[in-house]
Amino acid sequence: MHELGIVFYIIRDVKKVAEENHCGHVSKVVMNIGEVSTVVPYLLTDCWDWAVKKEDLLRDSKLEIVKTPAVTFCEDCKREYETIKHGKTCPFCKGGNTYLLRGNEVEIKEIEVSGSDASATET
Repeated sequence: MHELGIVFYIIRDVKKVAEENHCGHVSKVVMNIGEVSTVVPYLLTDCWDWAVKKEDLLRDSKLEIVKTPAVTFCEDCKREYETIKHGKTCPFCKGGNTYLLRGNEVEIKEIEVSGSDASATET
């Protein structure tokens, strides 16, 4: 389970942004998680809930996950399609000259804070 390691990196980055912006408490973190990122959302949430209990700045903060659909681009016909449904073979021209456009992201989208008058965003 690599989700715990990912949570430690998220906490590190969130703490850095919160401290740089003089935030009192982080109440929510919103993550973009691609559907082919290999991150299991419910495991990430479970690890988050365990880890934030040990951090004063993040205690009781919530983790919200926004799933990013996987989309592939075909260089032959210049069209986009759903990666999960069709894989590396373009459903339009049947070509294999394709690459993933999006869907493997694991990124902080938004940090919601209290004890301050602004929220911080890091991408």
